[in-house]
Amino acid sequence: MNHGLPGAGAPHEPDVPPYQAVLAETDWDSLQTAFGSGEDLPGVLTRLLEPDPKVQVSALSELGELVGHQNTIYEATAPVAMYVAGILTHPAAMTLRPYRNVPIRAALLNWLVSTAYDASDEIVGRTEQYFPGFLTPGTVVAAFRDLRPMLYRAVAPFLRDSHEDVREAAVIAALILAEHPALAVHRDRLAVHARAVLDTSSDGPNRRVARKALEAWGHDAPGPEPLREEFWDWGPHSDGRGDLEPPF
Repeated sequence: MNHGLPGAGAPHEPDVPPYQAVLAETDWDSLQTAFGSGEDLPGVLTRLLEPDPKVQVSALSELGELVGHQNTIYEATAPVAMYVAGILTHPAAMTLRPYRNVPIRAALLNWLVSTAYDASDEIVGRTEQYFPGFLTPGTVVAAFRDLRPMLYRAVAPFLRDSHEDVREAAVIAALILAEHPALAVHRDRLAVHARAVLDTSSDGPNRRVARKALEAWGHDAPGPEPLREEFWDWGPHSDGRGDLEPPF
């Protein structure tokens, strides 16, 4: 498999902590989820490493409800995202989905896409209009957004992955994460990947992310496509791509 190199000579973002450390050292019981404390999260996260892809996908869907319900960032969202990013290189991420022949890694990356989008400039900018102080340093959303360079470093090795689904999911995640000012140095390189998505992908939400990134970064982008559902209308954690729906 060709993971590619995320830019020789470029500044190095911090590494995601080992997933084992995230699991063991996080006080899950003290963290808020959509349905109370995060006491059940260690068990759910551990199931992501099961050899049965049905168990893995079910666990990922459960995480979407616990820490991404109604596209909201909760206290537990940040360590869960670090764990998911940390297992992208785990052998279990290469388990193939029955009927689809797609590695679970693509679903993990798409989960990160959905979560990162919930904290994207577009979403938080609109929310800030109605809830001033939403992005005050130290708030849950601001703290999650501070993790973007770390999450980017975990995603970047898959920008040239040999599997199309993995590659596209990694590109979309990277485009959203690269809104962080510290990642501006990567944007010209990412623009090449964004154009590749527009050239080859039939996924409407992904195409929208790619086009908006090119426009925001001052790159030429194809003219707008016919009006479609907006990205947020797809319900990222129910996943408009069908990644978390049967057949598994």
